[in-house]
Amino acid sequence: MKQILIISGKGGTGKTSLTAAITRLYDDIVVADCDVDAPDLHILLKPDIKERSVFKGGKLADIDPEKCTECGKCTEVCQFGAITEDFTVKKFSCEGCGVCVWNCPFDAITMYQKESGEYYISEIENGIMLHALLNPGEENSGKLVTGVKQKALTFAEKRNVEFMLIDGPPGIGCPVISSLSGVDLAVIVTEPTKSGIHDLERVLKAANHFGVQSKVVINKSDLNPENTEKIKGYLDKEDIEVLAEIPFSSRFIEALKQAKTIVDFTPDGIESQCIREIKSKLDKLI
Repeated sequence: MKQILIISGKGGTGKTSLTAAITRLYDDIVVADCDVDAPDLHILLKPDIKERSVFKGGKLADIDPEKCTECGKCTEVCQFGAITEDFTVKKFSCEGCGVCVWNCPFDAITMYQKESGEYYISEIENGIMLHALLNPGEENSGKLVTGVKQKALTFAEKRNVEFMLIDGPPGIGCPVISSLSGVDLAVIVTEPTKSGIHDLERVLKAANHFGVQSKVVINKSDLNPENTEKIKGYLDKEDIEVLAEIPFSSRFIEALKQAKTIVDFTPDGIESQCIREIKSKLDKLI
């Protein structure tokens, strides 16, 4: 069983639209949405949530008023101003570092794990979807991404599917690194803009660093033919295959307005033909 990750160095390239469209072309598939900070794959795949579970991420300090003598040592050592004048902890200021615990002479402070988000196990029309949502302002998104992938792998092995499809987060930060871990192929979606080229180079370096093979999809390829040729020239030097060039189409926008994938909205259109071309090449790689 192979893991295929679809990522982009920046947001807005069409990564999730592509993931959802490819997903719809399979009879049985396990898909994971690892963009836990701002997930939106569910809008297109319309999952039916069957199971929820709590994600516990970082830690928070808690002061026991019965043990606290209000000596002030904790306020002296806290670098985040998380302890109030009446010796309670401000949850949104506490970084969970534990310095107050180590320095309290009366053992009045303890650390506890806080609820930082939720996991979801859902059914979609043609398979299983694993996804999650991190609470606003919370950290440890990389840890939550790892949890989503682990749950997805369990279902993929049970269902004996050929591969697991992962919709990764944008950028190159911690969630992307967690998404790249253990995958067999990264499909990078880019666009022919200066920022698109810059971020493509960054995310390719990240994938190379972790030894992950990469392929590229150039979306909106006809908007700037000159930049598209620059991308192709760069990828040719790096010996990286372009899986497809998808032309700009307002039908993608119309499909999104109706919360449909492009292959459901216009199954015979050139856009859907490009998606099928990508699927065919992925099938051969497997």
